[in-house]
Amino acid sequence: MMTLQEHLDEYLAMRRSLGYKLYKEGVRLPKFLSFLESRKVRFISASVALDWARQVTGTSPQERLKIVRGFARYMTSFDVRTEVPADTLLPKIDRRPRPHIYSDDEVQRLMKAAYEYEPDRPLRTYYCLLGLLAVSGLRSGEALELRVEDVDLENGILTVRNSKFGKSRLVPIHPSTVDQLRAYLERRTAQHFSELSPHLFISSRGTRLCRRIAYSVFTSLSVSIGLRKKLSGRGPRLQDFRHRFAVQTLIGWYRAGQDVEQRLPILSTFLGHVSVECTYWYLTEYPELMNLAVGKLNSRWEEAL
Repeated sequence: MMTLQEHLDEYLAMRRSLGYKLYKEGVRLPKFLSFLESRKVRFISASVALDWARQVTGTSPQERLKIVRGFARYMTSFDVRTEVPADTLLPKIDRRPRPHIYSDDEVQRLMKAAYEYEPDRPLRTYYCLLGLLAVSGLRSGEALELRVEDVDLENGILTVRNSKFGKSRLVPIHPSTVDQLRAYLERRTAQHFSELSPHLFISSRGTRLCRRIAYSVFTSLSVSIGLRKKLSGRGPRLQDFRHRFAVQTLIGWYRAGQDVEQRLPILSTFLGHVSVECTYWYLTEYPELMNLAVGKLNSRWEEAL
């Protein structure tokens, strides 16, 4: 008979093979098993899972219980004693942060600050990174994962490989973006960085630009232009460039009289959303989009009368 740890290893391996990253599950579920062992419990019970979710610090109890719930469902196929914790054991709390939708002025000031951040370094990595995020709709992690081979300047196409849920996609870019990336790659080659890292965005030493450093520099730039008050705490994020792109695209379609409902799957595919429902979120979250949607609906009613 397999142990709980062996089942957990199999569970994580199976889900990762389907494209799920499972960073949090990979850290917290082993801790949950240690908690079970400390209680001398050999199967998952709702009461013990609830105790663990309430005691562990660092994340919300709701999130921890949700992580256990997924593994418990898997274990019901192997141990009839397994109890799946109900999602009603703890009150639901929607902690999804409301994105900051950058104004045109804020984007321009961030770009200027990024350009001036490296006055003695002609590579201008952060200037190009922020510019690409502002116009492409890429996730920040996707941009940092890009390799030089993923940039097709001739056809104006970016290849995003093995992104969220293991999906890959092609992202078309504007000719002006192509020009900026071409200039960046020329500067990169001129400084003999090509042989140091295959990744597109690199540090001043020619090594891959890691997420932690990129986020730290972005936060500093945000503080320098008054977009954030301090380096720590909540504030505008790199990821919010993606939200700006989605919202601005939808607003543009509405104002152009496009059938947004029919075009939503296009935007969903472009953004790499796992389903159109993820893209619908923008329609319900932003008042300007909702007002435009209502106005479009009213126009249809008037035409039908």
